[in-house]
Amino acid sequence: MKRQYKLCFILLLTVMLFVGAAACGKKDGMVNLAEDVKKNTKVVNLFGPMEKSNPNADNIARSAHDLTVIMAEEALGLTVEYRTYTAEDYQDKTYDDVVLARARNDMDDVYLLNPDTIQVLGAEGKLLDLSCLESAANLREVVKVSNTVDGKLVAIPQEVVVYGLFVNQDMFDEYDLKLPNTPEEFLECCRVFKENGIETPVGANRWWLENFVFSQAYADLYNGGNTENEIAALNSGEAKYSDYMREGFEFLKTLMDLGYVDAEKALTYEAIEGEGPDFLAQKTPIVMAYWGAANADTAYGKPDFNLQVIGFPTNRGQMPVVSMSGYGVCVNAEHLEDTIAVLDIMLSDEALQVYTETNKVISPSKNVEVECIDALKPLNDLVNDGVYVLGSNAGMKLEQWGNTCLVVRRLLEGASVEECLEEMDRLQEDAK
Repeated sequence: MKRQYKLCFILLLTVMLFVGAAACGKKDGMVNLAEDVKKNTKVVNLFGPMEKSNPNADNIARSAHDLTVIMAEEALGLTVEYRTYTAEDYQDKTYDDVVLARARNDMDDVYLLNPDTIQVLGAEGKLLDLSCLESAANLREVVKVSNTVDGKLVAIPQEVVVYGLFVNQDMFDEYDLKLPNTPEEFLECCRVFKENGIETPVGANRWWLENFVFSQAYADLYNGGNTENEIAALNSGEAKYSDYMREGFEFLKTLMDLGYVDAEKALTYEAIEGEGPDFLAQKTPIVMAYWGAANADTAYGKPDFNLQVIGFPTNRGQMPVVSMSGYGVCVNAEHLEDTIAVLDIMLSDEALQVYTETNKVISPSKNVEVECIDALKPLNDLVNDGVYVLGSNAGMKLEQWGNTCLVVRRLLEGASVEECLEEMDRLQEDAK
């Protein structure tokens, strides 16, 4: 409807121009009405990895986002212009490379940011403190903790991204296995699968194996009641990340050594595209993925078996891993006032309810709930109870998600656990 309205409006302007020209001839005082309208249109420039959806687009995530953008446009009488990253335009530069360069040069009003760029730009003072938004008062604590840099809330997402283990319950039932809670129970499940002819019990890719490290490294830190002091000790160098992460790296190395994870394949596999076919074909009983993969038809949304999504095994039981992306506003935004108004609508409880119901995800607002599918209820209950670890935390001087992913890849390539821990120590020293 909106697109049709705009089309009719343009046609009307065209008619008016022709009528005006016929009536007035070429008088010196003739005004270009189309140009005048363009000059008076308010815009907010958003840089992100995707364009606006077509009206009949099938991509649910894009459609949900666009619905909230339309709500802001119609309420404020402005246009949100999408400035889009494409690999063809930027060749060998990643999205993060490009967004850092653009934000540092104040090229856009608002950016969709990954965890590492949130941390970098927040520390550089390039992002506005979004606690000024009315909607910020409704945020879950996990969102505030993840995206606060130097006391400033520098980014807010439209959903909380939660990672867990996707398991084939039918295969567990076939061998009388209970879903694992601890690392020891997980290893026992893998042993049984392996001995019964399952070549690779855990399907893996080169992006998400760090969740095993995060979950075991930080289970106590985020759930032991002393989070703030422990993070302060890590930031000061008094405590070492390597001491926290040793257990997780050793566990991951054990999975590889016993053949429960195929390191060579994991290094070449993209997320879901690599290990996904074997999981759906019931050749692999366990994979790891993010919450939304259980809802999407293109991922694990409609398997031919009983799907369950649980947390990663730790000494505290099953533990989800939470990672945050989010919208950040350029502190020197050209259209700062309008940008703040747009985000306040997009991140309002009303808009987030629309987004959450469309995508069936966990909302950043503590006031917004959605009925999730049965497979996701174990993970949903844990997050709602405040049981989770953060895979990205802008309050930590050492960026977590990207750095740990790269060190895990070294482990997959043949590095020892000690070499990986030494690399974490070096990264921590560089981050001071």
